[in-house]
Amino acid sequence: MIPVTEIYGRKASDGQLNTITAVAMGVFHVLAIAALFFINWGAIATAIVLWWMAGSLGIGMGYHRLLTHRGYKTPKWLEYFLTLCGTLALEGGPIFWVATHRIHHQHSDHEGDPHTPREGTYWAHVGWILTGKAMHHDTEILARYTPDLSKDKFHVALTTWHWVPQVIVGLILLAFGGIPYVLWGTFFRTTYGLHCTWLVNSATHLWGKRRFQTRDDSRNSFWVAMMTFGEGWHNNHHAHPVSARHGLAWYEIDINWIGISVLKALGLAWDVKVAKIREEMKEEAA
Repeated sequence: MIPVTEIYGRKASDGQLNTITAVAMGVFHVLAIAALFFINWGAIATAIVLWWMAGSLGIGMGYHRLLTHRGYKTPKWLEYFLTLCGTLALEGGPIFWVATHRIHHQHSDHEGDPHTPREGTYWAHVGWILTGKAMHHDTEILARYTPDLSKDKFHVALTTWHWVPQVIVGLILLAFGGIPYVLWGTFFRTTYGLHCTWLVNSATHLWGKRRFQTRDDSRNSFWVAMMTFGEGWHNNHHAHPVSARHGLAWYEIDINWIGISVLKALGLAWDVKVAKIREEMKEEAA
């Protein structure tokens, strides 16, 4: 059995480029820049809606707080819908994403962390994707870290075919609004969303405030939280990983928590786990 630290740590990178991933990232970045030459307000508005669907409903509420940490429960149909939204972020299928993030929490900023800034800011932001081996998960590792999802046929199939929803949405955009809608709604929106997520891996382990003394370098970052619908309150999250609420103080805006609260009010979310606010936090917020 290969130790997880040799699979996901930086020493698993021999500097060889993950060609398919690198080409895809290059194409998306080039066409994201091209979108700036096709200003269309309808296309931009569509991109904003899809960014929210992919980044908030999909990654924040779905992949992260629901699938990875099980901070709340939903009907299966809603879990599957949020997961479909997550695939629109182009961050891989649910089993891959969840396994990588659970490993990150287990080894955060220590040997075996897939994307710690202690191995370099570039590595944490995008290097681990371009040259690391975390993009090529071993089946044994996936099963070990995602026993819940690996038994679900929907999640297994979507992990294999995670790129299909993105293609379908792109074709719909092309039919509805032409090239500008594809450039903004697919390429610019996806590229911007990727960097937002990558900032959680890099920036929130480098800059910001530490409310809790965790075993890693996680920090709370207002500006990253604003770009990721609340995922930037990273020190709060690492101190209380199961909590469905990351913005623990009244001034820590957490759009994903608002979304989960709406689902709860509608009877579509239950067993919602929330970290208790300690007395010192209440004094800090006062």
